[in-house]
Amino acid sequence: MLTAKVLIVDDDVDVLSAAKLLLKRHFSQVDIEKNPQRIPFLVTNGNYDAILLDMNFTRDVISGKEGFDWLDRILDIDPLAVVVLFTAFGDVEMAVRAMKAGAMDFVLKPWENDKLLATMQAAVRKREENKAKVGGSPGALASKPTPGKPMSQPNFVASSAVMQQLYATAERVAVTDATVLVLGENGTGKSDLAQLIHQKSNRADKPFVIVDLGAIPESLFESELFGHVKGAFTDAKEDRAGRFEEAHGGTLFLDEIGNLSLPMQAKLLTVLQNRTVTRVGSNKTKQIDVRIICATNQPIGQMVAERTFRQDLLYRINTIELRIPPLRERPEDIVPLTELFLKQYRHQYKRVVTALSAALIKQLQRYHWPGNVRELRSAVERAVILTQQNTLQPEDFFQNAFTETSQFTETYQLEEMEKQLIVKAMKKYNGNITEVAKELGLSRQALYRRMEKYGL
Repeated sequence: MLTAKVLIVDDDVDVLSAAKLLLKRHFSQVDIEKNPQRIPFLVTNGNYDAILLDMNFTRDVISGKEGFDWLDRILDIDPLAVVVLFTAFGDVEMAVRAMKAGAMDFVLKPWENDKLLATMQAAVRKREENKAKVGGSPGALASKPTPGKPMSQPNFVASSAVMQQLYATAERVAVTDATVLVLGENGTGKSDLAQLIHQKSNRADKPFVIVDLGAIPESLFESELFGHVKGAFTDAKEDRAGRFEEAHGGTLFLDEIGNLSLPMQAKLLTVLQNRTVTRVGSNKTKQIDVRIICATNQPIGQMVAERTFRQDLLYRINTIELRIPPLRERPEDIVPLTELFLKQYRHQYKRVVTALSAALIKQLQRYHWPGNVRELRSAVERAVILTQQNTLQPEDFFQNAFTETSQFTETYQLEEMEKQLIVKAMKKYNGNITEVAKELGLSRQALYRRMEKYGL
């Protein structure tokens, strides 16, 4: 038996039971989860050696899109994660896509026991190799940077003076329990800064729980954040702790807090004031001990003036306010970030590419980067996959993406046109997700999925 932690995520309870029955005889701990929405919490706090992830949940039937989306989320949270995708529907093309997207392997259902076991054992060995490359464990990614050098957080670099100052402030704030409000455009790295504050705090060995408030329907808000008891509503088959309880003793990161409606703001304010939660369907209150970090890309002060955001809630969440500048305002960080991503992806894809050409560096610094660090990371990943050279050149990045005359190129590829429309709308509304979604005729959740897909 290997001393290793394995996570299996699938919406079919029979599959979960069968896979766990097989693997628990060979691994010291096997956890199962049928709700993919819990993946961020589990990956953030579980330190799993291998993850077996289904490719199809509720959104569609056989395309595998959900599996790819969740794979991206997992690797954003833990770049060292080793993921094996499995599904009842698959072919060679999907297997190749899975490998390019960052999966270690691909297993078809119904699986052969020996094949599945061998694949998961190889995944655990791969995890050990990944940890060895960065000095032992994912925690090594949070080590303190040398001044003027990129931080070891995958999306967070402190080379520019403004980012060095921001990092120094974050370090001072981290050792307190002060609530923090992180401001910045989409893709600037707000969640990375929040996680950095947690890792530098006295709560570092406790849970760090991420909640995307923009993706929670209003009808599920109380259940997701405060929990529910069995029978509280139709689908409440069992008691379940909410995100506040899951984060007890640690840090709760409330992302996109500017998207909350006024009724939800009132409920959140009550919990923050009383430091207690009551599960839906129960009348018992529970004390909570959590450090709160919030983030938004919206002009929160203007929203208070317009009475779309409660001033008393703002007072509760912004004891310390940290603003991450967009990438275009800190060009000194572009090359260090590019080099950091280059190192990460050349290891991931086993490519021999080691440097950036002078011409590429010049164009990287000239480009506007409307998608900020997230867009840069996606561009580097694509370049590493496609390049045939040891040194990255301008042509390895998106064709004509860096022209001085226009950010947008003429194309008849539907996906590229959709990406350009999103970028244009983001620029028009200064990153306001609600307005952009309205302009494009999408729900906020659909817009988030497309932004993740295109690296925006």
